[in-house]
Amino acid sequence: MKPQIISPDTSIALFVKAILVFESQTNDCVNLPFYADGYPGLLFQRCYGDFTIKPHDKKMSKIFLYGQTIKPISIDVKGPFQIIVFQFYPFVLRTFWGISPESINDDCYDLDTPSNTTFHQLTGTLSSFSTTENSIQLLTQSLLSFFDSKKNKLDFSIQRAILEIIENQGQIIIKEIAKREALNIRTFERRFLKETGISAKQFAKMVQFQAAFKQLNSKDFRKITEIVYEYGFSDQSHFIRVFKTFTGTTPASFNKK
Repeated sequence: MKPQIISPDTSIALFVKAILVFESQTNDCVNLPFYADGYPGLLFQRCYGDFTIKPHDKKMSKIFLYGQTIKPISIDVKGPFQIIVFQFYPFVLRTFWGISPESINDDCYDLDTPSNTTFHQLTGTLSSFSTTENSIQLLTQSLLSFFDSKKNKLDFSIQRAILEIIENQGQIIIKEIAKREALNIRTFERRFLKETGISAKQFAKMVQFQAAFKQLNSKDFRKITEIVYEYGFSDQSHFIRVFKTFTGTTPASFNKK
């Protein structure tokens, strides 16, 4: 199932890359796969059956943050559902929620708890809404007020570095970015890891993989080698290794599905 992709309101576009919406009105069991893309996020789900993350067999709350997805996961959803994902730029978690991003790599942080008054009340309000548009508007307003009070705490050097890596689809030399930010490479790498939970090199690899993955998934190519060289992999073996690391399978096997 492909999500509906919505551009965020300009008021939160500095922090939110995209909004993804998955919806189904059937009673079927749907499996939604997720692979490394470099972006953590906030997920709200309105489901009438089970909502389980595999392979952890973990049943999740209505609203939660998730960290970097490094190993492939999937969500099993039973019955009609609506899932709204606010996909964050990776410098958001530590600054705005005070969470060590590395601590929730391949994991989640529950926001729907009585001690978290703001989001606990928000969940109740969202659950009463009938339209996706209204839910997105309320989440946008809530995040805006949350972001607005803390945006001056951002590490702008790391923010600029992240945007540069994204713009170049991961095909960039990390030392050159550090030099442009007037940082020695060790300081840059330490700060990048602190803000995002992963190294700059790993983030670049995820961005590079995702660019290649999207073209492979669209089937808009004649030979795998076209993707290999367009997205800066040294050779086909390199691409296969990276692809298998993030999906658990080879490009050829994935393409047959």
